[in-house]
Amino acid sequence: MNLDLPQLVALAAALGWASGLRLYAVVFITGLAGALGWVQLPAGLQLLQNPLVLGAAGLMVVTEFVADKVPGLDSLWDAVHTFIRIPAGAALAAGVFGGDAGAWQLLAALAGGTLAATAHTAKATTRAAVNTSPEPFSNIGLSLLGDAAVPAMLWLAWAYPLVFLPVLVLAVLLAVALTVRLFKFLRGLWQRFFPSVRAPA
Repeated sequence: MNLDLPQLVALAAALGWASGLRLYAVVFITGLAGALGWVQLPAGLQLLQNPLVLGAAGLMVVTEFVADKVPGLDSLWDAVHTFIRIPAGAALAAGVFGGDAGAWQLLAALAGGTLAATAHTAKATTRAAVNTSPEPFSNIGLSLLGDAAVPAMLWLAWAYPLVFLPVLVLAVLLAVALTVRLFKFLRGLWQRFFPSVRAPA
């Protein structure tokens, strides 16, 4: 099945956005769906079907699932993955259009990286704010919400691309609002507990 332009755009956007939350789940779910014949992956993404890629991604899915449920460790994991999720989101989005798409591939890479950065920043900021609470349940609840959101958004992009796109716009607006609000909250905490140390800008 050849994907039309709205499907390609929705898939690229979904891969970019979801990579900012759960990169390894994105790689594993996309590759597995292609390997099982559930979807026909574009040529630029067919490497994800490779058994070695699926095995490595599956192992990292389990590792991230556990790490993301532990307060403190989740924020450290997010900090390290700042340098992994964003370029990976750009690469996956570009892969939707393959190597011969020219401007579309470049636009997909830029949009995918931006969406990954937006989702990642909102996730990292939210989890850092939640980690200030002594109880672990809100942390685990947010983590499970992220676990569910990624396959749901990928499925929506494949099945109903024209529905996915406005949903994505709402998700991005929410992410930006959360980031701004919670960054101010975290900055206020920093200034309260470390008044003599300048808060991060």
